[in-house]
Amino acid sequence: MKINSRSYNFFWLSIALLPLIGIIFLLPVQPHDYWWYLRLGQDSLQHGVPIVDTYSTLQFGQPIVYQSWLSAVIFWLVYRAGGIPLTVLLAGLLIGGTYAMLWKIMRDTGIGPQIASLITFIAGLAGSNNWTERPQLFAYPLFMAALWLLLDWHNGKTKWLWLLIPFGLAWGNLHGSFVLLFILIGIALIFGKGARKKLLWVALLTFAVTFINPRGFVLWQSVIGTFMTTGVRNMSPEWLPPVNEGWQMNLFFGWLILFVPLASFGRRKLSAFEIILFLAFSWLALTGVRYVIWSIFILAVLSSALIPDSVAQRFKGQNDAALSPINYGMGIFLLLVPLLLLPGIRQNWWKAALPDVEPHTPVAASAWLNEHPGLPGEMWNDVIFGSYLIHAVPSRRVSMDTRIQVIYTAQQTKDYLSVQAARPGWDALLAQDHVNLLFLARTQPEILKAVQSSNDWCEQYHDDVAFIFSRCKPIP
Repeated sequence: MKINSRSYNFFWLSIALLPLIGIIFLLPVQPHDYWWYLRLGQDSLQHGVPIVDTYSTLQFGQPIVYQSWLSAVIFWLVYRAGGIPLTVLLAGLLIGGTYAMLWKIMRDTGIGPQIASLITFIAGLAGSNNWTERPQLFAYPLFMAALWLLLDWHNGKTKWLWLLIPFGLAWGNLHGSFVLLFILIGIALIFGKGARKKLLWVALLTFAVTFINPRGFVLWQSVIGTFMTTGVRNMSPEWLPPVNEGWQMNLFFGWLILFVPLASFGRRKLSAFEIILFLAFSWLALTGVRYVIWSIFILAVLSSALIPDSVAQRFKGQNDAALSPINYGMGIFLLLVPLLLLPGIRQNWWKAALPDVEPHTPVAASAWLNEHPGLPGEMWNDVIFGSYLIHAVPSRRVSMDTRIQVIYTAQQTKDYLSVQAARPGWDALLAQDHVNLLFLARTQPEILKAVQSSNDWCEQYHDDVAFIFSRCKPIP
């Protein structure tokens, strides 16, 4: 007797998640954002969420809004409990939960578990360059859950619609992308077919709870201001329009192009709600790299709804119920296999295991700087190094770091780029800020060459990642 088997579905879901969880377990922790969030989380627990900057020289004492304070607290608690291994495990759980929901939404469109697993795998590969350990990880499952609820609402199911309210409360304190929740809701209200009155009330309450945060209305002002900060686009490539370079972008652009004929000849016509979802998130993706992953989520769901009947009917996910224990056992086994790839575990069986932390993170140089507190300040540093220095060398303020979209001005980013490129007057820019210490990356050849050629700077330390120089005659 052939029946629809939950165990069969679970087995195929496990097949889809196995490589995706394995990938995120293998990705080294990057130096860009994660580290300064640890410091923020620790400070928030000890002294409350900071309202002025204390980490940099350029903006010391200036007002600041930390949109992702709750993510920082979670990161710090997890790091304190289990270091990098537990942090990476958390990332794996968030990614696994996100793509499990994506798989379930696609199954609800009527396709079989095998096709859903294939599309989930492709979507995961295409978006994997956005899986670094940073607050956006917490937003992915919230986005997917909200999309699931709104698609159900569009199809007449409203039982769990109220969950959007706690989603809004949590998301508003976890990451600035909570604005996407209201883009989803707005599109649904205008173009969806569900009970609009009920969704409107839920939307109003969801909007209201976003004000329950340490800064209240200022949170919305900060998020809107982020999109208007020109310095962000000068120094952060993820805010620039994507280009078709690299295999992840190849997958995205190829999918985007193929979606048009798929929508034209698919097994059904897209609703107005679905068409606007596609257009809105495709437009967002084409305006900035950081939005590509959200567009991929939408593409995956809509593509599954358009799979031709000839293909969809071929894989219906039926299986003998007698195989249920085997299916569940194999599925659980497949989900446990990636644990062998976790930092701290893989080194025990893999001699050439990938590093836990990205090799260009200035771990050794930061430790050396901590051991030499007598070196003069202020310090100018590579902007990418700034995030790690905030965490690893709390006794010194950085000049600039990856909080570009949060606090630094366009002029400050311009000055940074001038110094990094060793343009005429670079040392004068440093002198006007009383900079007596340089913490440089080997990936900054122009300023590195200029400093090494100058008689005003003395090398104090170098390794394969970083150089540290101090002024031979410090500026008072």
